[in-house]
Amino acid sequence: MQILSKSLVFIFLLIINFSSAYGQLRGLIQGEDENEKKPIYNAQIRLKNAKIGTFSNEDGTFELSLPKILPDTIIFAANGYYNDTVIVSKTDRFSAISVTLYSIRALPEFIISSRRKSSSISKMKTLHVEELTSAELRKAACCNLSESFETNASVDVNITDAVSGAKKIRMMGLDGVYTQVQMENIPYLGGLESSFGLHSISGTWIESIQITKGTGNVVNGYESMAGLVNLEIKKPAEMEKVYLNVFQNIFGRSELNANAGYKLSKKWNTGWLAHASSVYGQIDHNHDNFRDLPTGDNIAFMNRWAFQGDKMEAQFGFNAYQDRKVGGQMGFVRGMQQEPNPQDFKYGVLLNSKHVDAFLKTGFFGKRPNQSLGIVYNVKYQEIVGSFGIRDFSGIEKRGYVNAIYDDYFGTLDHKIKAGASLVLLDISQTADSLYQQRTEIVPGAFAEYTYTSSRLTGVLGARYDHHSLYGGQFSPRFHAKYIIHEKTDLRLTAGKGWRVPNYMIDNISLLANSKQWIAPAEIKPEISWNFGGSIVQEFKLFNEKGSITFDLYHTTFENQLIVDRDVTVDAIIFSNLKNASYSNSFQLELSISPIKNFDIRLAYKFLDVKAKYGGEMRQQVMIPRHRGFVNLAYISRNKRWEYDLTCSVFGASRLPVQEDASNPNQQVNDQLSEVYPMVNAQITHVYKVWNFYLGGENLTNFKQKHPIIDAQNPFGSKFDATNIWGPIMGINLYAGVRYSIKQKKQSKN
Repeated sequence: MQILSKSLVFIFLLIINFSSAYGQLRGLIQGEDENEKKPIYNAQIRLKNAKIGTFSNEDGTFELSLPKILPDTIIFAANGYYNDTVIVSKTDRFSAISVTLYSIRALPEFIISSRRKSSSISKMKTLHVEELTSAELRKAACCNLSESFETNASVDVNITDAVSGAKKIRMMGLDGVYTQVQMENIPYLGGLESSFGLHSISGTWIESIQITKGTGNVVNGYESMAGLVNLEIKKPAEMEKVYLNVFQNIFGRSELNANAGYKLSKKWNTGWLAHASSVYGQIDHNHDNFRDLPTGDNIAFMNRWAFQGDKMEAQFGFNAYQDRKVGGQMGFVRGMQQEPNPQDFKYGVLLNSKHVDAFLKTGFFGKRPNQSLGIVYNVKYQEIVGSFGIRDFSGIEKRGYVNAIYDDYFGTLDHKIKAGASLVLLDISQTADSLYQQRTEIVPGAFAEYTYTSSRLTGVLGARYDHHSLYGGQFSPRFHAKYIIHEKTDLRLTAGKGWRVPNYMIDNISLLANSKQWIAPAEIKPEISWNFGGSIVQEFKLFNEKGSITFDLYHTTFENQLIVDRDVTVDAIIFSNLKNASYSNSFQLELSISPIKNFDIRLAYKFLDVKAKYGGEMRQQVMIPRHRGFVNLAYISRNKRWEYDLTCSVFGASRLPVQEDASNPNQQVNDQLSEVYPMVNAQITHVYKVWNFYLGGENLTNFKQKHPIIDAQNPFGSKFDATNIWGPIMGINLYAGVRYSIKQKKQSKN
């Protein structure tokens, strides 16, 4: 590790010595409409001669790589505003500009057409951040967060067992608990939500998703170990005045989503988001007398408010949901007795989750640009009660969170600083079978981050210190750098430490779907990891259309990891702490091209090497395919009335946990492999004015894992196991839906 750290420092110093050739122009683009200025989102910024460009962020900021040959003319264009131009020369390589476009509402309407890719790597970010826009989320059924990554190669979504319908995300081959999930920079889906929380938020609420590989910035906390997923929810000022989405599939799943945004005054906006879904079809396509998909219902609601003042801004609101599921054998209903005798009693799965949280975000502006103070508050209550057959579990979580961040710079904008403090208060209790765990955490922390920006190099050096009331202090240094090798080539490097306190019961609750005994760890220790990696993004032109190729490689090594060992014996699941005996290597290559206008192709290959000591030997982690191929095709007709999307993933073989030899029950079989299988999804969307009609299919090859439940005929016996899931258990799924949306009208001056 010392050699690798010295190498990173050497690379950083070497890069600084060569950071003088090209430049990146930073700026802000605003629109003036009826004497009111506001940032313009998705405005096009394009160099006339170099024929390269970018788009503005949600806050109107942008960053444009300047070519070697200057001067050149920048063209600024946005729908509903006059175009504007600015001439840049070599002296502008180190400068920042502000541009205001004026409304054309008083003149006959004309349209400036531009198209932003629905999935892209942000050129402005120092870290490797992949952004999925709402257009990308609409390519699939995407009615909850677990379905929002179907057209993405970086994040895998896995079914955890064959009876509960629970799903988990994986990044770089590591379980989702090592990926920090945030909702607009507020911690989300942690604790008791780690196993079933992906179903809790509707995909129609999401404006965009940012996926960061490697450890995140220190301002986001200490739990980012393999990556960070940030969810941007639709903003009250920009969201639709009315939005409705109705969905139905052939498995008896019905959904209704309704959003509404209102501009109450010049400074106040509010948004309402609602979701209701129900699964009422009892499906058993593999004829094992178990539901392939649990029935139940989910109701979720969010209300948020936004205030925009001259010297401060604020957002606040609350989010609540209730999720109920019933799974298990056909005919089992809620309230049915679940004793193993007599024989006519059925094996059932019950899941009941309740959640409510409230948040407040305040921002205060300083006297000079980039000077601000932001404070985030969040309180959460989570309750979960359920059972797998005769094995019960329950949990209650109460959480408070405060994070204060001060932004400023010294000298010039090339030297930025962030500093702040955070506080986490947590009271969590869990029960699984005869195991019980309760703990109260108080974790104050402080952090600081320095960002250096030159014409070609951006370096971020940060550190935080957190003191855990039970486990003492933890120091977490992190380093990120972006270097512009060429105006179309970006190199990124990252290194850092992350840690978390494991919740071994809820994190692995699906492993109750068998008859194996749980052997608890001797003690709970914080999991600590170091992540090192980087990426290269190369842009190019093909058929006069923009394309890119991305290569990334990351290594995660654990100082301590709480592993789930399923290889020691077929009769037990053993939890144990491993010291310096587990790691993950992740390699991904992705190509994005547009051979013709409005036709996008993304090809990706991913290799995962995830190993730890299982059964006393270094082995690949179970249920993780080492290889994955990915293809996504998307086409929009010239009149933008029709949208066609096709996604195909091929998953390689996964290692299975130790199993009993069918021919010799006294022998155990290790290192068996699953089958290689494809997953093909497709969707067609027709746009007619304010209506969208879509029709789609999932798992179109109808591939299904054979016998997903071991000894399904004897669910209360010693061999029953519904946790060896490596592929889909449902066949072809067809769905249809309708979207209806009306945009908000701009408020007049009166």
